[in-house]
Parts: sequence; C-alpha cells; structure tokens
Amino acid sequence: MDWWRSAVVYQVYPRSFADSDGDGIGDLPGIRSRLDHLTDLGVDALWISPWYPSPMRDAGYDVSDFRDIEPAFGTLADADALVADAHRLGLRVLLDIVPNHTSDQHRWFQEALAAGPGSTERARYWFRDGRGRGGEEPPNDWVSQFGGPAWTRVTETDGRPGQWYLHLYTPGQPDLNWENPEVRTEMEDVLRFWFDRGVDGFRIDVAHGLAKAPGLPDRGGTPWPLPPDDEAAAGPDRRADDDLHPHWDRDAVHEIYRSWRRVADSYPQRRVFVAEAWVDRPRRLARYVRHDELHTAFNFDFLNTPWDDRLLRATIDRTIAALAEVGAPATWVLENHDVVRSVSRFARPQPDRHGRVWLEDLLELPCDPVVGLRRARAAAALMLALPGGAYIFQGQELGLPEVEDLAPSARRDPMWEQTGHARLGRDGCRVPVPWSGDRPPYGFSPPGAADPWLPQPADWADRSVEAESADPSSTLSLFRSALRLRREHPALGDGTLTWLASPEGTLAFSRAPGFACWVNVSATSVELPAGALDDSRVLLASSPLDTDRALPADTTIWVGT
Repeated sequence: MDWWRSAVVYQVYPRSFADSDGDGIGDLPGIRSRLDHLTDLGVDALWISPWYPSPMRDAGYDVSDFRDIEPAFGTLADADALVADAHRLGLRVLLDIVPNHTSDQHRWFQEALAAGPGSTERARYWFRDGRGRGGEEPPNDWVSQFGGPAWTRVTETDGRPGQWYLHLYTPGQPDLNWENPEVRTEMEDVLRFWFDRGVDGFRIDVAHGLAKAPGLPDRGGTPWPLPPDDEAAAGPDRRADDDLHPHWDRDAVHEIYRSWRRVADSYPQRRVFVAEAWVDRPRRLARYVRHDELHTAFNFDFLNTPWDDRLLRATIDRTIAALAEVGAPATWVLENHDVVRSVSRFARPQPDRHGRVWLEDLLELPCDPVVGLRRARAAAALMLALPGGAYIFQGQELGLPEVEDLAPSARRDPMWEQTGHARLGRDGCRVPVPWSGDRPPYGFSPPGAADPWLPQPADWADRSVEAESADPSSTLSLFRSALRLRREHPALGDGTLTWLASPEGTLAFSRAPGFACWVNVSATSVELPAGALDDSRVLLASSPLDTDRALPADTTIWVGT
C-alpha cells in the first residue's frame, strides 16, 4: 500500500520546536536533536513549515529564495543532515512549498520594480494600472486575507506613482502570475531541487489560490466559503462546473497540479503532495486528489466541525463519500499553525454549525479548560481511528492550549497589525514547545539563552514532554498508545468503516477486522451494549472509564471485537 494513504504526519513549526544555539528561535539542529521524540511518538513523517530565507513578515511564508535555508534556522548542510537523520530513523520528510506568492525581497520582484510597466519581469506577477482619475484606485475590490485591500501601488523609478500589484496576503507577499510559463517552469525546478536532495514530498500552501479569473473581475458580493452544512440544500453539483469566486478554487489550478504530479512520479521512489486547499465542498476538495493530481488534501471540514455527534457524522460521511469517488484517502486534521488549538476551541460552548477557529471569536465565551482537554483527547482518538491518514501539530500531543493572553507587544502575526488590532492573529498556537524543567524556556533553548521569540506561560511545567512522559494518564501517553495500536492493529489506517447503532449523543463504527470505536460527545455518561466495556476488549480510552461500565462524557474508546 502507498505509505501516504495511512500516514500520520507531525507538523514541525521550526521557530517554535527546539532552539539549539540560544537565540530564542528554533532551528534545524534543534529539530535534529528532538527527532527521537517523533519516533517515540510513533508518527510516520514530519512536515516542516517554511525553512527558506525570508524577511519573516509572515513567519516564513514570504519566501525570498526557494533554494536555500533561512540563516536563523541553519544552512543547506543542516537541512541535508536533518533529512538524512530522519530517513535513518524511518521518518519521511515533507516541506512546505509556497507557490501562490513570493516575498517582495525575492529577486524576481525586485527586478519587476526596476523594469517598469509592460516588462517581462512584471509579467511574472499581477501588476495592473489603477482605476479612477490618475489611477489612484485599486484595479478591483479584492481584499487581503490579513485585512485591507489586496493591492499596493508602487513608486516607479522616476518617482511617479505607478502601477498596483496584487497580494492576497501582506504587501510583502506579491502573488505570482501562474498564467506565465516562466513561473510554472521555475516552481517545477524548485520541486526538483528539493526532491534531488532527498525530500519525500511537499505540503502546498494556499493550493486553492494559484489561478485567478481572466480579467481580474471584482469580487462583489461573492461569498467564500459557503457554509458546509448547506451542501444538501444547494444541491450536490451546484459548483460542479462553475468558477464562482475570482481567486479561490478555480478550475485552472488542476492543470498546474497534473504537471506537478508528473514531476513527482518521475522519481523511482515517488514523491507526494498534500494540499492546503480551503474549499467550500468535499466534492470540490476531491478534485485536487484525482488519480493524476495531488495525493492527499487536508480535511478542514473536519477541523471546523463542532463537538456534535450529528455534525461529526455528517462531515465524516461527506468526506469519505466524496474521496471514494476518486479513489483517494481522507486526511484528517484538528490543529495546525493557523487556527486556535483544539483544547481551547472545545473548551467553549459548541456552535450548531460551522466551528469557530479564530481567537477573537472565542474570548467572550465561557471557557472550561478541563472539558476542553477531555474533548480534544476524545477528538484525537476519533481522528486516529478513522480511515485514511492524519496530521498532528506540534504540542497537540501534549494537550497544549492556545495561549490567549499574549501581551500586545508580544504579538508577531501580521494579521494583528494589518487589521488595526481587530484580529488577534495566530501567535497563540505558535508558542514554543515545552520539553523539560519547571520554568520557561522549559528546555526549548539551552541554559543562558535569550528569551523565546514568543513567551511561554508560567504554568506549563506539567505539560512538558518530560513531565508527560512520566505520567501514564497524560495526553502524550494517550497519543503514544494510540499510534502504537494504529501501527499494530490490521483494521486501522486506510480502509473503510461501518456505522453501528448507538445511543443519542454518541458515534460508533466498526472496522474490519475486529475493531470498533465508540465516541460519547454528550455531557453525561452513556450506557453501551452489554460487553462493550469489558476490560479484555477495551484497547484504548481517552478518559478513565466509569466504575459502572458506562461510557463517560466526552470520551472515545477503541474496542477489540
């Protein structure tokens, strides 16, 4: 079986994983020094967020050179050594690729600024004349994902106000023009550069954003995304052949990925891709993983689903059905570097539809961290029992919560500044990992080091890898047990599931051979069928089981059948 169909992949955010040189910023030697944690955990691969040279206006997603390493992280030699060490330990390595945009410090963009309107250099990006008298208005009404307009006007070399360039993120991240053959050739060469160095695959940032509508028309009132629960009402084929949005999930992206797939398949040991594609329907997501395109795609529909049995089952069914049509595996995810950690999301009252993933949407709601951790553990056990692969974000295996009280002066996310502090940004899930000790930096940096680039809470001593390794009831111990069982049990990984009848407020399914998963999402214990909770049959429980043999609230169990 192709390894990616069942793989559990661990996301490493380099700045926050492990600091080897004491500057307060994580680095590649730091990652190498902690690879044993990943093997002890039991994952199959690691995905490393961008490690390329960057001005760091968006934490490395503004790349100035796709063929080198950010000096704060290390060198190309460090990268080669990290890949080699991971392979010796049986871990595959995926990198982030950021094809939608470059940094404004990238050589190409600097050449475009110098070359002027109508040049071949500007044709690599989206430079356009402005609207209105003297061109003082942006070319269209598109907005940045981080707030404000998606266009910035340049000053031409003669000092006059000039053209505008498109940036769907910060002004320091100009969008590439994927209609330009030179852009396509360059990115394929970048893929080969890293594949030739032994990298096993790529996570594709903003995979749904590369193609833009001809003529760059106004967005107007076009919504994005449509709420997932509206799929049945809208009709299953509502968007089958329609490019409704001018710059998200347009059909033209698929030609690009068919070309990338040919590059990956040209290697004796085939390389793989996973798409970060935020789309509005599972059937749209399935288009990215057809047999001649990408291998897998993150299931953000699952990440966005509240802790509700009806909504969870609907999401799982929609995902599996849509991907089965193209023969692709599901790729489940609950956390990443862009959203509030699951412990903190689940600690709040759950909405009756699409979930809340941004911190500003949660702060005013009542919070019960005990309930949040219990639900996050149960959700992780559910995720790891589902057919397909899964991704774990660093610290998720420790049950880390979102750091919600960062001081304004500590925030680094461009979303914070670009929205005039209206959006709190994503720094709270990016706080450095606690490894050991009873006070910051908890082994993240060596003794005598500079303070970590984001401050760690003073109460994380019992959440460190060291502390949780010594506690058989810890979240780390739960993840290690689940991943060990996932490797050993023939029913787990890729495959199918069969839903079982279960009491209201629960989910239950079986997987052949000899496995069942029961999930209680309600706030009270639930009696299960006779024998389901026999000690000889329970393989894993996300929370301690009740003495009366009922399934506790917010608990998942794995059962041998």
